[in-house]
Amino acid sequence: MTIEVGEKWLAVDDLVRVARAKQAVSLALGARARVVAARSVVMRLASSGEPVYGLNSALGANTGAALAPADLQDYQRRAVRARAVAVGPAYDEASVRAMQLARIAGLARGGSGVSPEVLDACIALLNRQVHPVVPRYGSIGVADLPQLSHLALPLFGEGEAEFEGQVLGGREALERAGLKPATLGVKDGLALISANAATTARAALVLHDVTAALNAWLAAVALGFEGFRANLSPLHPSAVAARPATGQVEVAKRLHVLLKGSALLTPGVARRLQDPVSMRVVAQVHGAAQGMVDTAIAQVEVELNSAADSPLVLADEGVMLSNGNFHLPALALALDACAIALAQCASLSVARCQRFMSPALTGLPLQLTRHGPAHSGFATVQKTLTALWADIRLRANPGSLDYMPVSEALEDHACMALGVAEKLGELLERVHYLIAIELLIAAQAVDLRELDPGAMGTGARAAYARVRAIAAALDEDRPLGPDIDRVQRAVAAGLFNPAQTQDGVASA
Repeated sequence: MTIEVGEKWLAVDDLVRVARAKQAVSLALGARARVVAARSVVMRLASSGEPVYGLNSALGANTGAALAPADLQDYQRRAVRARAVAVGPAYDEASVRAMQLARIAGLARGGSGVSPEVLDACIALLNRQVHPVVPRYGSIGVADLPQLSHLALPLFGEGEAEFEGQVLGGREALERAGLKPATLGVKDGLALISANAATTARAALVLHDVTAALNAWLAAVALGFEGFRANLSPLHPSAVAARPATGQVEVAKRLHVLLKGSALLTPGVARRLQDPVSMRVVAQVHGAAQGMVDTAIAQVEVELNSAADSPLVLADEGVMLSNGNFHLPALALALDACAIALAQCASLSVARCQRFMSPALTGLPLQLTRHGPAHSGFATVQKTLTALWADIRLRANPGSLDYMPVSEALEDHACMALGVAEKLGELLERVHYLIAIELLIAAQAVDLRELDPGAMGTGARAAYARVRAIAAALDEDRPLGPDIDRVQRAVAAGLFNPAQTQDGVASA
């Protein structure tokens, strides 16, 4: 299946399919017409003598310095080379493919003035699975110049790229893939690198995975409600609808689906009149988190479907305009908000896990072991929970404020958007472990209560079965770290994401 870019709305799910399932990409006919029209404007202005930033005038702190007409083409290659200053470990293959697609999508909007031949070369590189080596560190969110320069170098036979499992020089990678180096014309170099494709790509992948994690988390919560024998009155449809704050009605509905068929839905079954707050406000906190994620996804999709180049080619008006569309404050702020929202969910999760250790609240044995004080049970897992929470809290601090002026202070504001996306991804890694621990603790509580699986909600029952297929119930003390690691890997792989069956019942 080929994903066409340039006319239809490109969604995060489309990017994920190209990045992870290696779907091919093609350029829509209408998009090609826009690209050709914009290129004609570039070529006319390049020979007009009218100064245009990045076309016949130098970049950065050299803004305004005229370029020699004979040097316009060579300058584009030098501009890419000079900005290939990213450092650190290379991005994984899926992230690089996502960056390639994000930049192709931007070029296809027609605002960059890229030559059609160079755009075709970008598409061929992606479809032939030649993946440039792109280091992680260097972007400050005022266009991802360092990362996109490394992404662009193999197009004209420089830099490094991975092909068929080998990291090769750019020219050799092209040769093995049956491709030839592209020839950069005027403005082509700037068109390739003056964008936020790295941030857009990484944010899209991370947010896709955050959504999956929030789904898995609700399965863990539902299983915990079963193990705790929770009071479900906070999920009553009329209660959540009385103040329909962001997402809470939907989250309450999803928990009801996961608990369909549970004895807890029978009046009078709950053990307590009122449970700890960490169990009562799941719909409110998780609903807010999903709302933040939805906002961030909407911002990512704006970037995927926009021309954010500077200078921007307006083919209908025959001009190129310097502008500020390279700046991503809305996305950076939304990603920061997502990190804070996930930290709120994490604090609830840690609290719920801690409450399970207390016989006074649960009616279960201390530390969830039936063998008494000579066994530790889940006691020491509380240290892991605390360490994870500290790491999550650290990464919830806003990153969009941490910038310094560069380029002779001409670039005196930045939103650090790529770093904010990466910080959210690091936070998510810790969240996967929290979800794994909550699943293990909830399953242990179910076992200690000797609950009849048939009396559990269908979604909770499916989550329980998945946990027990990975890790046995804790009887004699044993190392629990390996169990947590195995469940964490299953959570990260999406194996606990509730899915709707044909009859509408959730399963894991």
